[in-house]
Amino acid sequence: MQVRKGFTLIELLVVISIIGLLAAAGLATYTSAQKRARDAKRKMDMRAMYSAVEAYYTAYNKYPSTGGSWWGVSDNGGNRATSGANAYIPGLVPDFITVLPTDLRGITSGWSGYLYRSDGTQFKLLSHSSGPESFPSAGEAFYDPVRPTWAWMLCSGGAVCTTW
Repeated sequence: MQVRKGFTLIELLVVISIIGLLAAAGLATYTSAQKRARDAKRKMDMRAMYSAVEAYYTAYNKYPSTGGSWWGVSDNGGNRATSGANAYIPGLVPDFITVLPTDLRGITSGWSGYLYRSDGTQFKLLSHSSGPESFPSAGEAFYDPVRPTWAWMLCSGGAVCTTW
């Protein structure tokens, strides 16, 4: 009797199925880690911009004004720049921050990305998203009561935080 060496078709299919399941689980974990990393970077960017705006206020006794309009690098934010005279937070670069950050996903359509609005006496800073990724819950830092499921927010305080 001759003994054949090798694997049966069933054994190969089982191994391929197991590898597929492990790959799918790994991809889900990787995607989740990417989202958490983007969230951490957003928080860091927003805190840096917030600190720069407050430093500007300390120096000039007013916030950088956009005339009460939303400014950002997105289409609806006026296609502003991250530095220079056309920056989406005017007057910050280079004295208070080296360059203004852009959205981590590179989206510039509609209202996506970082947005800033100020009348000179108060301000609101958003990380606005065209599609939900993750958002703070009510009462947490960065929670925006005006846009609870599509933006993160930091503001100067007062009514602007709940109305703009």
